[in-house]
Amino acid sequence: MKTKLLFLALFAIMMTTAVRAQDECTIAVSLFTEPAKIKNYEGALTHYEKAITQCPSYSVAVYQYAVKMFEYFIEQGDKTKIKDLENAYQLRMKYFPKKSKKGDILADIAQIKYDNGIGDKMSQFNGFDLAFKTDEPNFKSPKSIYTYFSLAMDLYKNGQKDIQEVFDLYDIVVEKIEKEEGNYATRINKMIAKEESGATLSSKDKKKLSGYEKYLGYYSKIKQSVDAKLGTVADCDNLIPLYEKNFDEKKSDIAWLKSAASRLNAKDCETPLFYQLVQELHALQPSAASAFYLGRLADRDGNNSDAIDYYNQAVELETNLNKAADYLFAIAENYRKRGSYSKARSNYYKVLEQKPSKGICYLRIADMYSKSSNDCGGSVFEKRAINWKAAEMADRAARVDASIAATARATSDSYRQRAPSKSDIFAEGMAGKIITINCWIGGSVKVPNL
Repeated sequence: MKTKLLFLALFAIMMTTAVRAQDECTIAVSLFTEPAKIKNYEGALTHYEKAITQCPSYSVAVYQYAVKMFEYFIEQGDKTKIKDLENAYQLRMKYFPKKSKKGDILADIAQIKYDNGIGDKMSQFNGFDLAFKTDEPNFKSPKSIYTYFSLAMDLYKNGQKDIQEVFDLYDIVVEKIEKEEGNYATRINKMIAKEESGATLSSKDKKKLSGYEKYLGYYSKIKQSVDAKLGTVADCDNLIPLYEKNFDEKKSDIAWLKSAASRLNAKDCETPLFYQLVQELHALQPSAASAFYLGRLADRDGNNSDAIDYYNQAVELETNLNKAADYLFAIAENYRKRGSYSKARSNYYKVLEQKPSKGICYLRIADMYSKSSNDCGGSVFEKRAINWKAAEMADRAARVDASIAATARATSDSYRQRAPSKSDIFAEGMAGKIITINCWIGGSVKVPNL
């Protein structure tokens, strides 16, 4: 009985101590967060140290407000707070790992150091490199992605990085950008499908759609900036002599052959060296890449059947969906140029399944629709109505691919001008009617109401 009473007494003391500690933390954290909420950072700062020292694991909000506070002081010119900001982030990752996106946080730390000139270019680059390699899925900031590559390019110009390292990082960065573009394009397509089904987007959905389109635009601009930063270093005039000089030494290096062939192919460099690279690569290690390059060579020589065979081999061998989409695009282009529009469209849609932000596919389909207008429909009105279908495709291109949005919108307007006018619709009594399309295009198009 005495033992039980003693246990209960000890338990009561422990509970009282825990409650008291909890109350003390509530007060300490509140003294910091309440002024921080109203951006009284001078007042909040006086209570910050106590909050993180006595109650470091009390609430993630402490570190969220701390970041805003220190960013404010840094923006006011106090660079001494950069170390405090980094420490706040480190404490957050330590005590709240499940609520901390390391890729985003480490990139933010690296970006702030870069923006404020802390450290040399190599240490700044290493900060971004750590963020990317630690948590690539959450390394999403368009600005940080660009700075990461920009620093690599600066280090190359300073003689601190090899050009091949820059090329390798360029491929990684572009693939990352296209991955994020694809994520946003997929979300936009879902919204478009919802609209096309006849549903009205809520104000919340419209706000989301606006945000998706905005970020898609950011990534498009960053991709252009990355290309501009790489500049003439990757032009054919520089690439060809660089690879010719190293060919004999590197021709048994599979990684080098892949990179060199990829770079020459990307720039569409006309050189016998490309054929040599591809032959060596295919002999050493037949792969999706080597099959694709052989397809390109066959394409250039007008051997369409061989080109399609090689491209299909590339698709079958490729495990990277992003690259497989590029091979499918080559197949689609081959069919389109030969007038096999139905097969071309089928492959363009396969591309979009894997790379939903590749708006050029929609523009290509739109062009094929418009060119087929005279072969579809039983009357002049029906033939011209195909241009509405083409305009729909061009509109979609503008929605999912900011890099071609202006061109796509102008193209859409051009198609609509070729479609029946309001007076034509009135004269034919076709307002609001559905026209079935009886050719390879298939489907239907709705005539606008007057």
